[in-house]
Formats: sequence, structure tokens, C-alpha cells
Amino acid sequence: MNVLEVKNLTVGYGTKVLSKNLNFQVKEGEIFVILGGSGCGKSSLLKNLFGLYQPLSGEVLIDGADITKASGEALQEIMTHFGVMYQQGALFGSMSLIDNVMLMMQEYSTLDEQAIRLIARCKLDLVGLLPYEHFMPSEISGGMQKRAAIARAMALDPKILFLDEPSAGLDPVTSAELDQTILDLSRNLGITFVIVTHELASIETIADHIIMLDKESQGIIARGDPRQLKIESTDPRVRKFFNREMDAKL
Repeated sequence: MNVLEVKNLTVGYGTKVLSKNLNFQVKEGEIFVILGGSGCGKSSLLKNLFGLYQPLSGEVLIDGADITKASGEALQEIMTHFGVMYQQGALFGSMSLIDNVMLMMQEYSTLDEQAIRLIARCKLDLVGLLPYEHFMPSEISGGMQKRAAIARAMALDPKILFLDEPSAGLDPVTSAELDQTILDLSRNLGITFVIVTHELASIETIADHIIMLDKESQGIIARGDPRQLKIESTDPRVRKFFNREMDAKL
């Protein structure tokens, strides 16, 4: 079952087009990765998918509802189906970890405070941060901040989590730990992930399916299992990306 479907999507700003005529689907429970070189528009595409930016044209269907055309209560309903983790985590620095997670439920649910706190503690436990529930973001490491941001994104039990460069700024060991957290949440809870990253180790570890964007062609130049693409693709741009060749024109 597809939980996200993109139809003829064109992404850009004003008259500047970054990507055009994009078509792809994301299956329920899948870890779907958007990759490509700098300037290809992968982060802009992600922001179009969850409604932060408006596409130049096309449709983004989340559970069958087009977020690009929704407004008011209809838009609020669609937004309950997904959570977002931004590149820097975007935790509120003046609030403890548990208060950060509780905030979404206080704003968008009718649960009482005791129930909200219990659920927030469960979310922190899922990412291994329950012992740190009363810590401030400045008191924990960058990797822990990323996991806390994922816990907050899960607050309303969304079907889809959108993650923008989750491994950015992390050392290899911490990045691997974050990858394992994502895998555990996907496999154990059936959460669908849509992730933007350029980290090859993460891509090969967690991705079920990828699409690769290209700046020059302004479109998708590869899709499928990254492990197969690395070996089997005949497109020199794809092979250069996966083999980290210095003259890759990406």
C-alpha cells in the first residue's frame, strides 16, 4: 500500500526550477531515501512533500489526500499523518526533552496532562532517551538531540516520518547508532521513513528504496535498491556517486 504518492511534481522558486515532472510512490513501512549531489534540490523536494514549501506544479498525496491543495481543517488532518525532523533537530532550547515531546500533544490532542506525559515518556524510551527526559537540549550530545527530535516527531503516532539529513554533523559511530534507531522504529513499529541524505554508509545500511536526483537533468536519474544500483547501474553519474569518484558531475 502506498502512503505517499508524488505525481508530476515540479519543485523550485519563482521561475527557477530545481526538479521537474517527478513521479514516485512510497510504500507503507518502507525506508525511502532521496539522494543526490549538492544543489540538486533534494531538501527542497522534502519540504514540498510535507507542505512547508508549495510546488510549482503537481500533486503530493499523503494517504490519498493532496497536501498541495488542502487548507484549514483538511490540511490539519493531513498533517496528523506525518512528523518531521529538521536537519539541526530544531528542539526548543528552553524546554526539557520531555516537554519538547509533550508540546505537540498539548497542541493537537485532547488528552489530559497525565496521559500526554506517559505517552511522551514512551516515545523517549523508544529512542533510548528516557533516562534523559528532564535534560535540556544543550546538556546532551548532537546524536541524542537528533533522537529526541525523532521522538518529538513521533508524538502524534504518524504513519510517515520525514527526516532531513539526520546524520549531518555526527561522527561515524553516532551516525551508525542513529541508523539503528531508524531501522528499529521501521521494523518494530512499521513507521514509514522518507529521508534526505548524502551519507553513503547510511544509505546502504537503512534504505529499502532510493531515488537519485540530478542537478543538470532536473529529474530522477535512478531509483531502486541502492545496493543493486551501486553494482549494476550503467549510468556514469550513479556509479560515480556510489563509488565516491572525485570527478562526479553531480
